[in-house]
Amino acid sequence: MTDTTLMSIPGQIDPVPVARDITPRADGRVDLIGLPKDRIRDLFEEAGLDARQAKLRAKQVFHWLYHRGVTDFEAMTDIAKTMRPWLTERFVIGRPEVVEAQHSTDGTRKWLLKTADGHEFEMVFIPDADRGTLCVSSQVGCTLNCRFCHTGTMKLVRNLTPGEIVGQVMLARDALGEWPKGNMKFDYGADLDEIEESSEYRSDGRLLTNIVMMGMGEPLYNFDNVKGALKLVMDGEGLALSKRRITLSTSGVVPMMEKCGEEIGVNLAVSLHAVTKEIRDEIVPLNKKYGIEELLEACAAYPGASNARRITFEYVMLKDKNDSDEHARELVRLLKQYNLPAKVNLIPFNPWPGAQYDTSTPERVRSFSNIVFEGGISAPVRTPRGRDIDAACGQLKTAAEKKSRAQRDREAAEAVQA
Repeated sequence: MTDTTLMSIPGQIDPVPVARDITPRADGRVDLIGLPKDRIRDLFEEAGLDARQAKLRAKQVFHWLYHRGVTDFEAMTDIAKTMRPWLTERFVIGRPEVVEAQHSTDGTRKWLLKTADGHEFEMVFIPDADRGTLCVSSQVGCTLNCRFCHTGTMKLVRNLTPGEIVGQVMLARDALGEWPKGNMKFDYGADLDEIEESSEYRSDGRLLTNIVMMGMGEPLYNFDNVKGALKLVMDGEGLALSKRRITLSTSGVVPMMEKCGEEIGVNLAVSLHAVTKEIRDEIVPLNKKYGIEELLEACAAYPGASNARRITFEYVMLKDKNDSDEHARELVRLLKQYNLPAKVNLIPFNPWPGAQYDTSTPERVRSFSNIVFEGGISAPVRTPRGRDIDAACGQLKTAAEKKSRAQRDREAAEAVQA
């Protein structure tokens, strides 16, 4: 049964985070996905292993989880057969449940996922010629109520745990068939501190090369869990993805931005979308709490920002709202005033039922882009992807309640036949 406890805090105030790093399961077992090696070791000790055994088993299990992507303890061939049932009885290797998977005509994929306690959220994979980007959610719903964003019309239900966040990456690797192949061996005669994994396994060319925390929710309102998940993604003994290939997007939670740079160290993207207080107050209500000037000052102070690691400013183009030549010139002035190493992503508005805005014309977008370029700032126009499956920027909102299980099964069967 769904846990109906809500984080139903509206408006421009900081939501109180749920102090949960593991979602309780009905069967009482503990999901190991999302837990660092030390935490796994502690759980093994609490379950009855001595300290030496717990350290060894944690090292082995961690490798199988994050390097091999296995979902069954029986597949961990270097662990004694008698130990595997002991692990299976107490622990589980989780993945978010796939409620529905959709494939766009342009190659974009969207998954509707469900947590162990019955809450639904979405993730998106966007393939390009030279990269594949996974758009990862950090919360079920959102509290920011950005007027152009479909997710903003949902209530915030709760934060996702580290396991539910990193589980999206692992599920995508499952779907793309991107786990390494080969053999892994341990030298059981060596001291535990000297045991190292074999490098004999190989990994084929990756489709999933980049991660963006741009899915459902505000990542900086779930800082600790996002940090824990991304640490596993960046860990050389974990999923081993470079921090330069990870981007965290915020609507402007100013107090957490410096901490993000210092403690996570990934690329920063900022949902700016307007250059005046009046307009940004309307379309990004968080601006009433943290204004444009305060936000840009925090961007200028972001640790690691440089011309080599520019801050990305996202700017959704809304017809007759924020898309004039005057707005473009003011954007250039602001970014130069704060001496920001910046890139501007111009995003044509992706309409959704009930939206109160229209998409800027191609001519207006082109004029806006040219003015920013002429000001010395890169301003590419993002090509909308996955519109036919509501996977484009600003469109994510779980709609499963509108479909019966039978309807989803019929659609899945039809897709297989097609």
